[in-house]
Amino acid sequence: MVSDGLQHFDLILASSSPRRRQLMYEAGFTFTVAEADYHEDWPGNLEGKEIAEFLAAAKSEAWSLPVDPHQIIITADTVVWCHGKILGKPADDAEAMRFLRLLSNCRHEVITGICLRDNSRRHVFSVTTGVTFRELSDEEIDYYVTNYHPHDKAGAYGIQEWIGLRGITNIEGSYYNVVGMPVSDLYSGLLHFIENKVRTV
Repeated sequence: MVSDGLQHFDLILASSSPRRRQLMYEAGFTFTVAEADYHEDWPGNLEGKEIAEFLAAAKSEAWSLPVDPHQIIITADTVVWCHGKILGKPADDAEAMRFLRLLSNCRHEVITGICLRDNSRRHVFSVTTGVTFRELSDEEIDYYVTNYHPHDKAGAYGIQEWIGLRGITNIEGSYYNVVGMPVSDLYSGLLHFIENKVRTV
């Protein structure tokens, strides 16, 4: 294991996303998992990364247990920003198909907001990836939604699934951000966070 200082802290991933958990596990993080109970809502004047960062911070504030000095709470929220609108998790198949029609032959942004918080301070940042789909046929959209049921995914698609493999023509930025967590940026953010903590504590 790389001696980077993180071994002296208890990382708590407050997220129900299995993709975030898997990515952090594969990246070698040692962490525990909890769930932050927060109903996703945001002020109407926010756009794009402002929404992702607001939701990540709000999830962190929803953590009701005391935070020990050597604990770091990690919360995140991923949104899809397309045509000036947020495409969240679709409520049903019909909404998933509508989202995918909007994404067809279009460049959109996948934005993950991340909040790191200990017992005295917090750091909020976001990572944006540009993604472009080729034109998708109604048959392709119907097949994907019917067989993959992407109701738990922002924008109604998984980049690592059938529709991503066949339909995405260009990616600008972190691939893993689109999967669910920009692990390299998270790692850099954590190192910066604990460095400042060591200097100030």
